[in-house]
Amino acid sequence: MKFGKVDHPELVDFTIPDDHPDTEVVLSNTTNNDAPKIYVGCAKWNRQDLKNFYPRGTKDELVYYASQFNSIELNATFYRIFPEEQYQKWYDKTPEGFKFFPKMTNEVSHLRRLNDKVYEIADRYLAVTSQLKEKLGTIFLQMHNNFGPKNWDRVQQFVEYWPKEFPLAMEFRHTDWFTDEKVAQELYHLLKENNIANVLVDTAGRRDMMHMRLSNNEAFIRYVGANHESDYQRLEDWVQRLGQWKNKDLTNIHFFVHQNLERESPLLSAHFIEKLNAHLNSNLTIPQTLINRDKSLFG
Repeated sequence: MKFGKVDHPELVDFTIPDDHPDTEVVLSNTTNNDAPKIYVGCAKWNRQDLKNFYPRGTKDELVYYASQFNSIELNATFYRIFPEEQYQKWYDKTPEGFKFFPKMTNEVSHLRRLNDKVYEIADRYLAVTSQLKEKLGTIFLQMHNNFGPKNWDRVQQFVEYWPKEFPLAMEFRHTDWFTDEKVAQELYHLLKENNIANVLVDTAGRRDMMHMRLSNNEAFIRYVGANHESDYQRLEDWVQRLGQWKNKDLTNIHFFVHQNLERESPLLSAHFIEKLNAHLNSNLTIPQTLINRDKSLFG
């Protein structure tokens, strides 16, 4: 994931901004007496990307990955609509309680940019994706960097068309969605009214996407490490913020770890899970092959 990469991450202020005032409002409208549902994972399970994660002799990467993590941010579905049989295989290879958070095909977001031709494509995508059944988590739709507020009508029509039985999160990258107050208010009202999560992206070169504004009771966070020693502290800062949101009755935490060089994503995820378990009193599995590994990645 090259988005937001910078040459000198040591010069970036990675401080998590204060919450947007509307986040407090959103969380205050939900009463949750149960522990939040927490899913943490990587973006992919490919052995080449996650070098040194898999034990020697691993025969099926997804089977092993799903024994270590409870979720995956499924980026492969961005590039093609897989046949129904493939989703059934993924379902069968993963244990009870595992969830997939698939990315909407780029035919919808990038090639056709939510025009009036995308609805048939979205329907085909959902028909096969639904084969994941109860293992289907939130689908997320990532818009192109240059998809700005001039396309408001397309966003509104798509959101209103989207079948509500499928949880959806949306990631907007054009800066005007956040910096233009009138646009931001209209966008977040639309997301909130349709129970769609607003994706938060923590990456070095686009700190404007850390708008800290939840639109429903789901924190969908895409964290991009910089392959720098600061990655650990950044994750620990997120643990503290998620603890604050938990105390305000946050229901769903969906946190996915990327890096510009993905090979260390499992190790960072394990560090995050360890700290999260301690702070939130959760009991997520810490990837076993990583527990005793030297955590000095950057020396």
